Amino acid sequence: MAGGCFSLCRLLRRNRKNRRGPGAGPAQEAEEEVQHFQPLQQDPGRDRPEEQDRARGRLRRAVQRLLKFVGVRRRTATTAPPELPAQPDTSAAELEAEPDVSTAPSDCAATSDTALMDGTATFDTALTDAETSSDTAPTDVGAKADATTESIADTDCLPMDSVTDAPSLDILEEKTVSNVNEVPAIVRSIHQWLTCRESAEVRPPIAIRRLAHAHPGHVVMTLLHCAPACDRAAAILWRTIASSATTAHKVLPTLLGVMEDWPLHSVSTSDGDHMDVFALAATLALWLMVQEPQCQDALFVHAPRLLLALLCQVSMSTEQMPQEVSTFWRGCQELHGLPTHPNSFVVQTIRALLCRLQWDQELVSVERKRGWDALLSADTHHYAVGLLAREMRHVLLPSYGPLARHLLGLLSREGPCWELPALAFLVEVLNYLDVSAGDDSVLQILARHLQSQCPERRRLALRGLLVLSGDPSMAKSICSLSEPLLELLRDGDGELVRMTLSLFLNVLQDEEDRKGLSSTAPRLVEALRPVFDNGNSHVQLLSIRLFREVMEVLAEEGTEPWEMQVRQSLVPLFFRWHDENQRVAEAAREALLWATSFLQRKDLEQLLKTEQPFRFCDCLMEKDRSRRGEHLQQALPYLQSPQEPLREAAVRFMGVAGWHMREWQQDLWPILKALTAMSDDDCPSVSNVRAALVDTYSRAMRRPMSLQQPRNSPGTTSQRGCTCS
Repeated sequence: MAGGCFSLCRLLRRNRKNRRGPGAGPAQEAEEEVQHFQPLQQDPGRDRPEEQDRARGRLRRAVQRLLKFVGVRRRTATTAPPELPAQPDTSAAELEAEPDVSTAPSDCAATSDTALMDGTATFDTALTDAETSSDTAPTDVGAKADATTESIADTDCLPMDSVTDAPSLDILEEKTVSNVNEVPAIVRSIHQWLTCRESAEVRPPIAIRRLAHAHPGHVVMTLLHCAPACDRAAAILWRTIASSATTAHKVLPTLLGVMEDWPLHSVSTSDGDHMDVFALAATLALWLMVQEPQCQDALFVHAPRLLLALLCQVSMSTEQMPQEVSTFWRGCQELHGLPTHPNSFVVQTIRALLCRLQWDQELVSVERKRGWDALLSADTHHYAVGLLAREMRHVLLPSYGPLARHLLGLLSREGPCWELPALAFLVEVLNYLDVSAGDDSVLQILARHLQSQCPERRRLALRGLLVLSGDPSMAKSICSLSEPLLELLRDGDGELVRMTLSLFLNVLQDEEDRKGLSSTAPRLVEALRPVFDNGNSHVQLLSIRLFREVMEVLAEEGTEPWEMQVRQSLVPLFFRWHDENQRVAEAAREALLWATSFLQRKDLEQLLKTEQPFRFCDCLMEKDRSRRGEHLQQALPYLQSPQEPLREAAVRFMGVAGWHMREWQQDLWPILKALTAMSDDDCPSVSNVRAALVDTYSRAMRRPMSLQQPRNSPGTTSQRGCTCS
C-alpha cells in the first residue's frame, strides 16, 4: 500500500516539474514547501496542456486501482448524479507536502475513508490522504519506483489479511453485517487494524461491542482463536467489550463454556473454521474484563458459575498440565508478566473477581483461614473449595439452588480432574436443592463416589448423604445403599466410620425407614461389635447407640432369631461400661440393660441396676457355662487397652474366669499366658492383681514360671471350654 502511494507521488512530481519549466530553482521549490497547506485559488476553467490531461488521466486510473485494492467503493445513486463543477487543480507543492506528525494515523485513515464512503472525495483528496497515512514508507522513492509501480498494477495478487493492508476502522464500524458468516472475518480485521496501530492512545473500536452484542458466541470464539494469548490489540477488544454491561452479560456464557472444558475446547466458527481453544485463554480474557468497572452487574449475574469454573481450573491446573498447555502458558506469562504456574494466576483471577464484586469481607475471611494457600495444594484443595463455598453462602444464597443443579449436570459426566472440587462445592449447597421432585440423579452420583478408591471422595459422598438423610423423602432411597455403607464400617478412617454411623442413625429415626433396614440389620449388628473398641470415643458412642436402635428393630420381629447376636455383645458392652468417657460408659450401661431385658436375664439386669460390675461378671460366667471360652476370648484384648480402668476390669475378669474354669488346667493356659505377656503397669491396683493371679494359676497348673506350650492348643482348649456342660 505504501509503495503504491509513493508511486503516485512520483508521477505527480514529474507532472509538477513539467509545469514549472526548466528555469525553476531551489528558491521557488522552498517557497512552495512553505505554502504546502495553503489552498490554491487557480481558475478551475483555465486551459490545460494536453500532456497534463494525459498525466491526470493516468493518475485517475491509478487512484481507482488503489481504492479497489483497499475495498472502498464510491456510492452510486439510482438516478443520474448532477453535474459537478470542475474541481480546482491541486498544486504540486500540496501534493508533495509531507504529513503533519501531530496527526494520528488512525485519524488520517478515518478522514480519508469517511470522505470516500460519503461520495464527496475526489481522487486528488484521496491521494493526499493516502499519502498522509503512508508514514511507514521508505523515503527513497526514486529507488523503488519500478517496484512500487509494478505492485500497484498487480494488486490482486497481494494478501488481503496483511497487517499493513488492514481496512480502515470507520469502514468496519459502518459496515452492516447481513450474514453471520461475515462476523469472524470482521473480528479478525478489527484485530489486525489495532495490531498495526502502535500508538498507546489508539481509539477503542466501538464496532466490536456492536458485533459482540449481536453475535457474542462468534466474536468470543474468533478472538480466542486469533489471539489466545491476548496480545495488546486483543486486550483492548476484551476491555472494550467489558465496558458495556449488556454486551458483557451476553459474552460471559460463551467464555464460561470454554473455561469449563479443560484443557481444550473444540468448536467450529460460522465461516467453517475448526479450532481448539485453550480454557486458560478464556480465563485470561475474563481477567482482562474484570478490570473494567462497567461489567460488575454482568459478573454478579454469572458469579456462581464463574467461581465454580475457576475453582475447577485451579484443581485441574494443579493436578494435570499437558505439555501444550504449559507451552501456551509460558507465552502468556512472558507477554503479561503473570505468575509462573497457571493455578496461581487462576487464584489471582478469583480474588480479582471478588474485589470487583465488592465482596471484601469474604475475601479477607478466606485469607484469614489461609484458604488461598490451601487452594494451590492438591492435598487441601477440596477443603479450600468447601471453605470458599461456605464463606460465599450469604452473598450467593439465591443462586445456590440453580448452582446445585448445574453441579449435578457436571458430575453426571465423568471427569476425574474436576470431580473432587465440584463434589466439595455440591456438598455445601445440597441444602438448597429441591429433591422432592423425585430426581434420583444426586443419589446416583453420591453412590458412585461412595465406592471410590479415593478417601476424600468417599468422605464427601458421605457428607452429602448425611445432608440428604435429613429429608424424609430421601431416607428410603438411602437404605438401598446399605451394602457399601456396611463396608465403610470396616474402614480404618475413624471419620468415615463416624459419618456412616450417623447416617444409619438418621435413617432409623423414621418408623417407615426402619422397615427398609430390616434385611440389613443382622449384618449391621455383626459389623457394629468391632466398632465398640474404635479409638475415637465419639465413634464408640455412636456405635453403641446404633446397636441398640437396630436390635430394637429386630426385636419387633421376635426374640429367638437374634439371641445369639445379643449374647455376643454382652462382654464388649461390659468393658465399655468401665470407659473413661462418661457418655460412652452410660450408653454401654443402657445398652446392657436393654440386652439383659431382651434375653430375660433378670439376675443380670438387677446387678446392672445396682451397679455391681464384678458380681455381673461372676453371674455371667457361672450361668453361661457353655460360652465361658468365648467370653474369655472376647475379654483378653482388653488387657492391652490404653485405658487404665479397662485394663483393671480385664485383670479382674481374668480372675473371675479362672475361678470358674479352674477344673481344667488347659483352660487356664490362655489366661496365664495373657497375664504373663502384660508389661509392668503404672497402676498399682492392676500390677498387684496381675501378680497375684499369675502366682495362683502357676501353682494351680503345677508348672514353673517359664511357660511352656501345653499339649492341647488354645483353640482346642477354648472349644472344650465352650462345649463342656
